Amino acid sequence: MPVTTVPRVSDSLLTLTGELEQLVETLTAPADATTEGVPTALDNAAERIGSAKRVFVLGAGRSGLALQMTAMRLMHLGLAVHVVGEVTTPAIAQGDVLLVASGSGTTEGIVRAARTADKVGATIVCVTTAADSPLAELAAVTIVVPAAQKQDHGATLSVQYAGGLFEHAVVFIGDAIFHTLWKQSGASADELWPRHANLE
Repeated sequence: MPVTTVPRVSDSLLTLTGELEQLVETLTAPADATTEGVPTALDNAAERIGSAKRVFVLGAGRSGLALQMTAMRLMHLGLAVHVVGEVTTPAIAQGDVLLVASGSGTTEGIVRAARTADKVGATIVCVTTAADSPLAELAAVTIVVPAAQKQDHGATLSVQYAGGLFEHAVVFIGDAIFHTLWKQSGASADELWPRHANLE
């Protein structure tokens, strides 16, 4: 009888972190002399978000949850941040940034929201796997993540289920943008702490 290996959580952790490390290596590789490259897009995204009048975040499913984590951190930094869909979210306007994440860049509700933001003169920053998607075409800054889309079951870009690697990347990129803006601000952790929720 053939011996079957029982999957272990520790092995899965190593697999997931290995994929994430490889993705970060790709994202931070120096840009080609003829193209903007992702590192420049990352810095441009941070600059746009940091200088925005207000920041609106939007994503569907797990990507949306990942962006809510970014929204919380940007709020801790003192930025005016709104999660699209919440009842207290105001109308977006010129001078604002819409930060969106969509692996495919074709999610109907997200593209529709981006078109609305574009019409009123807001800046769109998107995180996607598809540089030629409708969402990327609307964006002033596009961060292209080399990860599988959720319906790519071929395991060529990631062995994770659905869009797992992309969603991890959204969290990582959001935290990296926050960390950059925090360090640029010169504020201490103690100065940020009073903005943490106290009604939990």
